[in-house]
Amino acid sequence: MSKGKVCLADSGGLDTSIILAWLLEEGYEVVAFMADVGQEEDFEAAEKKAIAIGATKYVCVDCREDFVKDVLYPAVQVNAVYEDIYLMGTALARPVIAKAQIDVAEKEGCFAVSHGCTGKGNDQIRFELGFYALKPDVKVIAPWRDPVFFERFAGRKDLLDYAAAKGIPVTQTKSKPWSTDENQAHISYEAGILEDPDTTPPKDMWKLITDPEDAPDTPEDLAIVFEKGVPVKLTYTEAGAPKEVTKPLDVFMAASNLARRNGVGRIDIVEDRYINLKSRGCYEQAPLTLLRRAHVDLEGLVLDKEVRYLRDQFVTPTYSRLMYNGAYFSPEFDFIKSMIGPSQTSVNGQVRLRLYKGNVIILGRSSETENLYDPTESSMDELTGFSPVDTSGFIAIQAIRAKKYGEAKKAKGEKLTL
Repeated sequence: MSKGKVCLADSGGLDTSIILAWLLEEGYEVVAFMADVGQEEDFEAAEKKAIAIGATKYVCVDCREDFVKDVLYPAVQVNAVYEDIYLMGTALARPVIAKAQIDVAEKEGCFAVSHGCTGKGNDQIRFELGFYALKPDVKVIAPWRDPVFFERFAGRKDLLDYAAAKGIPVTQTKSKPWSTDENQAHISYEAGILEDPDTTPPKDMWKLITDPEDAPDTPEDLAIVFEKGVPVKLTYTEAGAPKEVTKPLDVFMAASNLARRNGVGRIDIVEDRYINLKSRGCYEQAPLTLLRRAHVDLEGLVLDKEVRYLRDQFVTPTYSRLMYNGAYFSPEFDFIKSMIGPSQTSVNGQVRLRLYKGNVIILGRSSETENLYDPTESSMDELTGFSPVDTSGFIAIQAIRAKKYGEAKKAKGEKLTL
């Protein structure tokens, strides 16, 4: 007799394929769920595989448009980044997937949801905090934290051996044992040989972005138009003909394709996981790299100095930390999100860029409505704006504290040093 129906987040990869078979062995009925968040996946093959293993049903939800509009573009607006370099492609997708999985679980009458996240990673936290916020009474089955499961499958080798014994096809091999997570914002690589932080990733590991050395020898130019901090139009040239895209998903994918073919967006880092472990990760984050660079540049032209300072000191780092830690469905994240819009009302204009062998080069920026830059005021060749004499008073006021500091040091017999 079935123990009940479980909705499993099935990526079609090694871990979740084994988990699907294991849940069936444990007596559960399984609905295999997959979110289409732009990963390059053969969804028909994934469905056939899940059904062949024994899933009662396979449900794939197209989340691409919602992912771009509701999560990725707000991340661009706030210049989201974790530890200075990681644009959080994995973390950004988790609330979208969690929401879609809970919707499927409720529709299919599942009492529980399950996932293939490891017991040492961030994703288990991101998914489960989302599950419990969206459906407080849901039961979560986390095999990688269940001794019955993880003592049986101690590592990748055990999973691969089990897959071979059960006739479950997997793409991961013992010669390429790293694990990946992909969506339209990025792909990540971790585990296996990458657990040695001094091991250089092999060239054949990278999947999405052209090796900068192999990228075209001719630079490629484009322009991105922003409205309230959101990219709304992208223009470029394809095969000698001008191209223009304006729909949210089309703009994002055009940015992705352009950046990828020009070698933009590869990173290799050691980051701090939420659970206080360090982790080595390699990422290909082409579209976010391009869009964020353009957005940051435009803000220099149109965003008020003090608004930018407050946003950069509080909103951006807090948003990024909460997103990375899985607190998307929380009161504090709602609070932080509410601050993005007011900071972006003036971020309207165009940025022209050039892509060349892994580099994003700014060619220029302009705004017809929000330009705060006045060349006559800033010019070294004109006296318009304010009188240079006025600066003497400004410096005098600023110097009050500097003088008192110097006097205090002198009174103590101390000297200021470099």
